[in-house]
Amino acid sequence: MMAKQYELRLSGSGGQGCILAGIILARAVVHDKRRATQTQSYGPESRGGYSRADVIISDEEIYFPEATSFDCLLALTQEACDVYLFDLKEKGILIIDTTFVKNLSLVSEFTYEVPFTDIAQEKLGSPISTNILSLAFLVKITKVVKEESLRQAIAESVKPAFLSLNLKAMELGFELAANYKK
Repeated sequence: MMAKQYELRLSGSGGQGCILAGIILARAVVHDKRRATQTQSYGPESRGGYSRADVIISDEEIYFPEATSFDCLLALTQEACDVYLFDLKEKGILIIDTTFVKNLSLVSEFTYEVPFTDIAQEKLGSPISTNILSLAFLVKITKVVKEESLRQAIAESVKPAFLSLNLKAMELGFELAANYKK
């Protein structure tokens, strides 16, 4: 199923929830009784600046906490895609939000192009849960954690007032991945 160590980067701009998504993914890994590190970086602006979360998943010791060569890259903005694309492994999985990523300099059989933000707005009434929608899509495609582990991590990580919306976003992300046509 998974290589000895699996490195992911979730990237976008501040306010899109990439860091929360990384925290949730790392929690889901722990629920699967595996090891995880989660690191994050963001620009000085709280909204609109860059934002990224790295998650490394392993069944063994993790000696360096930051992803350097990604098995999977989620890019929610053009800037994130442009900056991090070339650190994706040759057979790595690229997942982009085509709402904001319009130009790709590299496309392979492992590229998934989905208008996550547009779908969140249309189906959920707000783009606020785009992070959970795209994370669930990533989980379904990569199978890095069990779906139930993701559900549990979301329930532990989001405010109760937003739990229902985020669980709907998760189910929608799973559904999008299951029906994705290449």
